[in-house]
Amino acid sequence: LAFKASGLPKNRIIGMGGTLDSARFTYQLATKLNASANDIQALVIGGHGDTTMIPLIRQATWKGIPVTQFLNEEEQAEIVQKTMVGGATLTALIGTSAWYAPGAATAALVESIVRDQNKLFTCSVYLEGELGQEDIHIGVPVIINKKGWDRIVPLTLDEKEAAAFKASADAVRSMNKVLQG
Repeated sequence: LAFKASGLPKNRIIGMGGTLDSARFTYQLATKLNASANDIQALVIGGHGDTTMIPLIRQATWKGIPVTQFLNEEEQAEIVQKTMVGGATLTALIGTSAWYAPGAATAALVESIVRDQNKLFTCSVYLEGELGQEDIHIGVPVIINKKGWDRIVPLTLDEKEAAAFKASADAVRSMNKVLQG
């Protein structure tokens, strides 16, 4: 809606939910592995909701080593689930999830734009065929710099991840219909 109503170029419309979700995923992995979060690389793609986000556990690494080498399937599933309900967990504990983390995620994006840092973040951006989706804003990995989002970083999803991404996009489209109402 912001993209279509504003008339701004597509690379200037950036949603930060995936950045926040990816930080929560990184935290969950670091905690379970007893590792520094700085050593963990992890992405969440898809929508910013308890049922629409997709923590890419298969692609997460600890200093380049797949985290799946350190975690059994049960532990992986637990981390994914805790990531997916991170916002709801905070809301249940303190009444909201909109405190420090959303501001920190937004500040990181703004810093990358202002300083032209070319950092990779998961952001909700406009897709035109990427990952099989068109005419939708949804979370994918992008490079953020002075242009806003500069380019989408290609991902290779397995069959299960691709199906989850399609289901996430379908759910986002359903929610978008409410806005068009």
